[in-house]
Amino acid sequence: MGNLEGKVALITGAARGQGRSHALRLASEGADIIAVDLCGPVDTVTDFYPPATPEDLKETTRQVEALDRRIVAVEADVRDIDALTTAVNEGVAQLGRLDIVVANAGIFTFGPDTHKVDEQSWQDLMDINVTGVWHTYKAAAEHLIASGPGGSVIIISSLAGFKGLANVAAYTTTKHAVVGLMKVLANELGPLGIRVNTIHPNSIDTLMVKNRKTYQLFRPDLEDPQAEDAEAAFAGTNPMGKAWIEPEHVSNAVAWLASDQSYYVSGGQIPVDAGGAVA
Repeated sequence: MGNLEGKVALITGAARGQGRSHALRLASEGADIIAVDLCGPVDTVTDFYPPATPEDLKETTRQVEALDRRIVAVEADVRDIDALTTAVNEGVAQLGRLDIVVANAGIFTFGPDTHKVDEQSWQDLMDINVTGVWHTYKAAAEHLIASGPGGSVIIISSLAGFKGLANVAAYTTTKHAVVGLMKVLANELGPLGIRVNTIHPNSIDTLMVKNRKTYQLFRPDLEDPQAEDAEAAFAGTNPMGKAWIEPEHVSNAVAWLASDQSYYVSGGQIPVDAGGAVA
């Protein structure tokens, strides 16, 4: 019996990367999964890294089902509250309840100077990384509350939710913003026995981070930097000297916060950053 046997988890951004890792980790503990992803491009992001695809979401489905767990996978945009609510309602109708919400969907872009950040880039980051998290909770809230005490809301923030990262103004603003939302929800839901926390990863070994544009942020001296060119600079962001953290280590924290093992942990900002927040 896993720690999450009989529970159902909603995960946004579930097609690949951290989202898929979270889905597999929770499924391995016995949870059934509602997996949501846009599975398509955001115009201001495509120059940085490629979007997730419907095939990616199908692969997440295949891997969850290989763990003998049920999954309802839906293509929906967290910016669209109606589509997201429909997706959550469909998942709950099929799986019977909702106990865990993992607000993971997010995008990452940056600019050289804050006053030069493109207006649409700024807006897309706010709409997905902040409003999308609120929408995720909003779509899930009545189901989560109906399931009773023991529920858990987990918001994926970032090292950028602790620190003011130069040249990353919009993203950093979004990751601070969701901490404020988490603290409000922790107060609102605490009397109902539902916990709310943020997780703050450092650079994770996914396409969102491991791409030429992000390498250039750390190695502006090179026209076409590769991973090996940027590795030392990434490793210098934390005292453990880890360039890119494997997604499963974030998923371990997700699984702990989702389980009764963290029953009285609420309002917390959990770092998974190799000590980056104190560096």
